[in-house]
Amino acid sequence: MTPIQARAIPPLLDKRDVLACAQTGTGKTAAFLLPIIDHLARNPVQGKPPIRALVLTPTRELAGQIGDNFEAYARYLPLKHCVIYGGVNQRRQVSALRRGFDVLVATPGRLLDLQGQGYINFDQVEFFVLDEADRMLDMGFIRDIRKVLPLLPKRRQNLLFSATMPESIVTLASSFLNSPVRVEVDPQSSTVDRITQQVMFVDRPNKKRLLRYLLEDPSVESAIVFTRTKHGANRVVKDLTKAGVEAAAIHGNKSQGARLRALAGFKEGSVRVLAATDIASRGIDVDGISHVFNYDLPNISESYVHRIGRTGRAGRDGVAIAFCDESETEYLRDIEKLTGSPMEVIKDHDWHHEAAVPRAGSSSSKSGRSKGPQRGSRRPNRPSRGQGAGTQSKSGQGRGRRSRRDRGPDAERQGGSQPPKATGTAPKRSHRGNRGAQQGGDSRSGASQADRRQGEPASGRRKRSRRRRGPSNDRS
Repeated sequence: MTPIQARAIPPLLDKRDVLACAQTGTGKTAAFLLPIIDHLARNPVQGKPPIRALVLTPTRELAGQIGDNFEAYARYLPLKHCVIYGGVNQRRQVSALRRGFDVLVATPGRLLDLQGQGYINFDQVEFFVLDEADRMLDMGFIRDIRKVLPLLPKRRQNLLFSATMPESIVTLASSFLNSPVRVEVDPQSSTVDRITQQVMFVDRPNKKRLLRYLLEDPSVESAIVFTRTKHGANRVVKDLTKAGVEAAAIHGNKSQGARLRALAGFKEGSVRVLAATDIASRGIDVDGISHVFNYDLPNISESYVHRIGRTGRAGRDGVAIAFCDESETEYLRDIEKLTGSPMEVIKDHDWHHEAAVPRAGSSSSKSGRSKGPQRGSRRPNRPSRGQGAGTQSKSGQGRGRRSRRDRGPDAERQGGSQPPKATGTAPKRSHRGNRGAQQGGDSRSGASQADRRQGEPASGRRKRSRRRRGPSNDRS
């Protein structure tokens, strides 16, 4: 029995609500399924079984994994379950709903869709489980969760499991948990002790070369490579396949069949490397993953904890290696601040990039300032979702005057904080704008013009002044 199971199961058996913080791979699925199975088996119903337990998950992979676990735990019991999620035809799911079952595992979107069509009745739900709650909020499911809660009976037992416990999760929990028992087996946002965490500083174009080099090590038996985007995952797979490495991608643009085939190949060993995005990786429960490569550092620090939790599971050792380029140094600082310990720096490779190493005293992302693209970075990363242009706007300060060509073609797209420099032909402006520019330019030679006017007769100066206060001033 794992620590989360030892601490969460007793209050669940006592019919208490539970708010649990536990990392992925600590056995938390069994921690909530086993008490539910025990209660359902001790209190059977006659005839067509109603939905007595609802488990809500953020992704279809995680929903499928929970369904597989339930099937294994309740193999010799007369209990039925159903897993529903989007991305596939609903015909089979509707057929299963009509037959009846005890436990429903679902993703929020498809659940509300089928409930709206009248296929789901929550009147006899006794258990409500919200699994991976922090990822639910990251994926924007908070509205769907709030739509589901009023549909459930008021008298029920609630369970909330999350790998991290930010304030947003505490607020959500307080909205539906009744005097919960709080279980936190590990320090919040901690990482598994059996995972060796390392970082390699490398410029972006050389990341693919470094990855191919590391995969030459036979100790990398199976690995997950995390990218920030779906296209990034596809590029990694394409490059590794050319190099003769068995690789597959799993992300939101893949069909459910393709994702299941990739997972099956990864479990069987025919696929050595699985390239994945954060969202699609939830629910990957594969034994023996030796390495996790953070090809792109996550812009949400908590995602790092979820990522490396894919290795070092069930008491095994694991290795997590992060690739960090110049545009990701602030992400690295945030991750190390969250985990409470710096990563081991590995320089023993041909692509070490000293310019990407964080400098002492540089501004952190907490202050709202991030490192802008450095010279030599051909194309910096686009700002991440949720990171406004304002965080990029100060990146150009202190660099001196640079022409548009020196700044690179992406400079204006990085926040637009620096005005365009004159490069030959001046940009077109309105008449009013030209007057403003001329007045601004005259300020540098205003003293000499005044000296020249001092030699003029007073009448001449008054005539010049009247001409300046002509019709244009009347219009203002």
